[in-house]
Amino acid sequence: MAKICFLGAGSTIFAKTVLGDCLYVDAFKDAEIALLDIDPQRLKESQQLVENLNRTLGAKATIKGYLADQAEEAFRGANYFVNAIQVGGYEPATVIDF
Repeated sequence: MAKICFLGAGSTIFAKTVLGDCLYVDAFKDAEIALLDIDPQRLKESQQLVENLNRTLGAKATIKGYLADQAEEAFRGANYFVNAIQVGGYEPATVIDF
């Protein structure tokens, strides 16, 4: 069974898009998915969304949420990493740049 670690999982729409695509692939339908974020509320929302997607698609993935201080546990045994963190914060990295 593959393990996917998604860093920056609080980006709910991006997590839904990427992990939704993964759950369509037979090799990942029973994957362990570790969601990692610094914001507990956004992590919870993303976890609920991915769990709902998992059920809707009929996949059997295991979805677990981890806060940043649990990164070592989230990383353990991972075969794949998706790095979706935003460096620099929202205003300087998004508002000013775009």
